[in-house]
Amino acid sequence: MKKFILLAMVVMLGAAGCTQGQDRFTVIDAEQFEQQVDKEDIQLVDVRTAKEFEEGHIAGAQNIDFFAEDFLDQFKGLDKEKPLYIYCRSGNRSAKASRKLSEAGFKNIIDLEGGYIAWKAAGKK
Repeated sequence: MKKFILLAMVVMLGAAGCTQGQDRFTVIDAEQFEQQVDKEDIQLVDVRTAKEFEEGHIAGAQNIDFFAEDFLDQFKGLDKEKPLYIYCRSGNRSAKASRKLSEAGFKNIIDLEGGYIAWKAAGKK
């Protein structure tokens, strides 16, 4: 019985470790983000509301509102194999969105640390 309990605990701990490792996103600062989004042919998504997006956004960004009912459906036209750059206002929504998108099969998600607030604070346009 002790062996069974020990085995069950090992399996449970192993499974928990695997779930944590499934996230496929990286958080980078505004300097790195700017250097990388300056490349041609990237996928850049702002997950803030339309109103927030209209008030200012990173050039070339597509707006897909995290709170929209069809949030994940709006990503169907994007390439899951290609890097996906994502940001929000402060980093909270984009972190949640990154987890959802990782679970949906996106393989390389790059999240802007501190969001658009950090972008502006770093003097980025």
